[in-house]
Amino acid sequence: MVAPREAPLRPKKSSPPLGSLPVALALHRDGVQPLHAQLAEQLRAAALSGALPAGLTLPGSRTLAAELGVTRGVVADAYAELVADGTLEAAVGRGTRVSAGAAQAAQPRTGEGGAPGWFVAPQAAPVDGPPRPGGVHFRVGVATTATLDTRAWRQAWAAAARADVAGDYGDPAGEPELRAALAAFVARSRGLGAAAGQVLVTAGSLQALNLILKLLPPQSRVLFEATGYRAARQAILDAGHSLIPLGQDADGPVITADTPPARLAYVTPSHSFPLGGRMSVPRRLALLEWAAKHDALIVEDDYDGEFRYGAPPLPTLASLDSQGRVLYLGTLSKVLTPGLRTGFLIGPPALLPALVRARTLLDSGHPLPVQHALLHLLKTGELDRHIRRTRRWHAGVRDALARTLEPLAPHATLGGIEAGLHVCLFLSPPLDARAVAAELSRRGVHVSTLDTYTFGGQVPNALLLGYGGLTIQQAQAGAREIVRVILGGG
Repeated sequence: MVAPREAPLRPKKSSPPLGSLPVALALHRDGVQPLHAQLAEQLRAAALSGALPAGLTLPGSRTLAAELGVTRGVVADAYAELVADGTLEAAVGRGTRVSAGAAQAAQPRTGEGGAPGWFVAPQAAPVDGPPRPGGVHFRVGVATTATLDTRAWRQAWAAAARADVAGDYGDPAGEPELRAALAAFVARSRGLGAAAGQVLVTAGSLQALNLILKLLPPQSRVLFEATGYRAARQAILDAGHSLIPLGQDADGPVITADTPPARLAYVTPSHSFPLGGRMSVPRRLALLEWAAKHDALIVEDDYDGEFRYGAPPLPTLASLDSQGRVLYLGTLSKVLTPGLRTGFLIGPPALLPALVRARTLLDSGHPLPVQHALLHLLKTGELDRHIRRTRRWHAGVRDALARTLEPLAPHATLGGIEAGLHVCLFLSPPLDARAVAAELSRRGVHVSTLDTYTFGGQVPNALLLGYGGLTIQQAQAGAREIVRVILGGG
């Protein structure tokens, strides 16, 4: 019995043997595959990759068997298998050769990497990746889970597990009981009265926006805050529509008699993203008048409206709307965790069937276990209790951040402090936001500037400070470093 060994086949530097191949082969006698199958597999892969070029004559079975230390039958069986599948061809008097078409089958036919010739690779999605380890990260779009009652959380999922297992898809608009509970939740938290039939459960605000974009005629124009939510802006562009920048000030988007017509306006009135201001009531009414004048729709993205700190609530655009122009977007990502991927859309009854149709064709609706768990949290009042706890937590972080940054006046001022989970630190000349952010990064404090958020007009000279995922201690540590960098204290 021959001892197990690897048998590499490679040219020798001195007197290379006749028939040697330009590839390395290794046969394992203790392997699961028979030796001839191993040899056939390796030769086939080499031919398909082009390592064994078309027309190359392979060594005779005796020669290759001797080099590999196997019997001639192993090589003969491997050759026979490859001749049968077309990888090799054999002819009397000419030996065994690699078939002319063997390598072509493995080559991409329609562009580099196998993509079709018409395919144009898009730029990376305009979202922040995961944070680097260490340091203080003032990230937007995240919220704390420190206030989550883990016992109540587990009870919600236990309740979902006890629910009957459906043998069919659920309602693509969402389970009726959950839709009713969400309508009641928005009524008590945002003062927006809506029937359960106006609620569509979604996989977050971005999905809701993409469903709405399907309602628009091709190549529609969309009003969009000049400094605004990057992912939403890209979704509109990817859908084939064009953007008209809306100027902004401390009272939100500026709406005048000269505001151009469009099919849709996308705004974040409760807490402008990312500038942080709140849209005044006169501006809200002016936007509704603009929509009526131009037969347009309005998307009201209320992404963190549950978090207000002493500021009186302003009426939602949807609650002021009497003509069915506003589609209201809410999310539970900031309230509970982004991992739930759950939000909701409240829209005019005339538009809901088209939106439900779009959701049906997209994915047939939201996962039922997730809906059952959320319904439990809503029915037991745990979601409201969690929001109260979380609001106190974020208020404490916000207060600590603001107090620590107070020495920066008048070199810098905070905007958007009344609500939400982020603030903007506006810098006065000659301070430059990009230079300050770069220096902070070198010191382990990571902030954003508004360059990538702005597509119309001058980029605001500000640092974007998301504090939703920070503790008081982390916010203070980061803020102290910001003060040192701006004031030049070392």
